Amino acid sequence: MIEVCEVGPDRLSEYARVPTAFEVRSILRVETPESGELGFRLVEEPVDGPYTKDYDAADVPDSRVLGWPQHFDVASWGFFLARDGTEAVGAATVAVRTPAAHMLEDRTDLAVLWDLRIEPARRRQGVGTVLFRYAADWSRSRGCRQMKIETQNTNVPACRFYAAQGCVLGGINRHSYTACPAVAHETMLLWYIDLTREMSGSGNVLSVAGPRASWQSAG
Repeated sequence: MIEVCEVGPDRLSEYARVPTAFEVRSILRVETPESGELGFRLVEEPVDGPYTKDYDAADVPDSRVLGWPQHFDVASWGFFLARDGTEAVGAATVAVRTPAAHMLEDRTDLAVLWDLRIEPARRRQGVGTVLFRYAADWSRSRGCRQMKIETQNTNVPACRFYAAQGCVLGGINRHSYTACPAVAHETMLLWYIDLTREMSGSGNVLSVAGPRASWQSAG
C-alpha cells in the first residue's frame, strides 16, 4: 500500500535519492497549419537514437533538489514522499506563494507541481497518480484554484500522464530554452488542472486547450 507523507526541507537529501532520469524514445513535434489557420498538432515521432535525460543533472543550479532552498523561500512549499513500507518509491513538490518563482505568475490562487519523480522500477504502477492527487488536494486546501505543471516535448510519458489526470495543455513555447544550449531544441509545455472540480482523471490520450488541436502518432 502506498502512503504519502509530507516532509520538511531538512529531508531533501532523502527526497533526492529518488531518481528522475528517464529514456527519451520519442518527442512531440509541434506542427502548425501551412494555410495560416489557427490550431496546431502535436505529432509524436521517434528520435534517431534513444537517450537518457536527467533533470537532476541539468546545468541549472535551481533545478537541483538540494539547491531549491538556496534559490527560493520554500517555507510555504509542500514536499512529499511516497512509501511502500519502508521503501521510498516516489516524491513530489508543490510551490505556492513564492514571488521569486516566476512559474507562479504572481498569483496566490495558483500552485505549481514543481517536481514529480518515481523510482524507475515502480513507474506505471499508480504511484504517480497517488502523488499527483495528494499534491492537488494539498494545493486545494491552501486556496489554490489551479495547479500548473511544466514539462517538455521530450517527455512523452509525462505528457500522457498529465493528460490522463485531467490536465489541459495551456501553453506551448518553442523558444523558452534558447538560452540553454543543451536543451535549446526542446519545447516547453505547460499543463493546468482545475482544482475547483472533482478529480476523476479524463482517461484521454491528450486534452488540449486551444482551437483545432490534436495529438497524432507518427509510428
